[in-house]
Amino acid sequence: MPGVPAAPDMSTQPRPVYVIGGGPGGLAAAAALRARGVRAVVVEKSDEVGASWRRHYDRLHLHTTRRLSALPGLAMPRRFGRWVARENVVRYLEKYAEFHGLEIVTGVEVTRIEREADGGWTLHASGGRVLTAGAVVVATGFNHTPVLPDRPGLDGYTGRLLHAADYRNPQPYAGQDVLVVGVGNTGAEIAVDLAEGGAARVRLAVRTAPHIVRRSTAGWPAQRTGILVRRLPVRLVDRLCVPVAKASVPDLSAYGLPRPGPGLYSRVKEGAIPVQDVGLIEAVRAGRVEPVAAVEAFDGAEVVLADGSRITPDAVVAATGYRRALEGLVGHLDGVLDEHGRPRTHGADTPAQAPGLYFTGFTNPISGMLRELALDAEKIAKAVQRHLRRAA
Repeated sequence: MPGVPAAPDMSTQPRPVYVIGGGPGGLAAAAALRARGVRAVVVEKSDEVGASWRRHYDRLHLHTTRRLSALPGLAMPRRFGRWVARENVVRYLEKYAEFHGLEIVTGVEVTRIEREADGGWTLHASGGRVLTAGAVVVATGFNHTPVLPDRPGLDGYTGRLLHAADYRNPQPYAGQDVLVVGVGNTGAEIAVDLAEGGAARVRLAVRTAPHIVRRSTAGWPAQRTGILVRRLPVRLVDRLCVPVAKASVPDLSAYGLPRPGPGLYSRVKEGAIPVQDVGLIEAVRAGRVEPVAAVEAFDGAEVVLADGSRITPDAVVAATGYRRALEGLVGHLDGVLDEHGRPRTHGADTPAQAPGLYFTGFTNPISGMLRELALDAEKIAKAVQRHLRRAA
């Protein structure tokens, strides 16, 4: 078929490379490996690729541009627009797997990875399956296991509480009083979605005031700025961002959302990506979203805030993040995970104690996750090819 990559010769590879996870990172790595003639088998625990993107809330669009979000070997269609909608990301991932002829096994969960004496790998999977691999790429995702707020009284809370992972659209909350906990990109966007979708009152619990940036200014996307500054010294970027923020984002202190103290890039290095404004500024200034103090505790049907006030919302949406949940998979391998359960290496780097084990998609870079996944995929494929040659 014209335009479809030719199938490389994989007949001389007795043990394939297994890629765990059928999201963007896993598919990109598998396609890059296949392009180098390395047989890669994607193992996905759900029944379809792009499972996490299928579960995201309906309103979600990429905060990165279409041009800078494509995976290796296939551009995103222009008809998707500049800011690609969630459902079109799913369509793109489906097409990507088909276009590259990826070998994908669905409905199988890898639960443990072990290194063998000969340098190869054994994967233990659901249904008693045991798989052998020449190398392994772990791409199970940044947003893996939802985390609820660890606050006193949570177990006894009698109100309606759900994680943002279970939020789809504002329809079930029409006419209701809703508290959104967490002011990252997800919490900010869900709060706006609720306010625009008919919720009677929307409050946004803020523990640490976020840096807010315009998604695009005069046609220049914030992502491109992130790409330009990511290699610069942190303190320099922090200083440069101050006048830009004052010029582009109004002071919301009077509305309960003060300008943050720590520098923008310092916060990025700590894992806090700036909030891309997709309506939050306007909603806060108009009073449709009310910033309130952080949640300190739960008491029966009440939510206790850090300023001592108590509220009784109809529903609480916790946009409180995710865990990587890699402990069962690779936590027994020395030196692979740090004290927070995150991989110590990513991309083409491999742990000194575990050569042939690669991780992708476990960072949230300011330059755009999909862009970095695409770059990492090419680097991983090259590194895996070298590793397999040395092991042969």
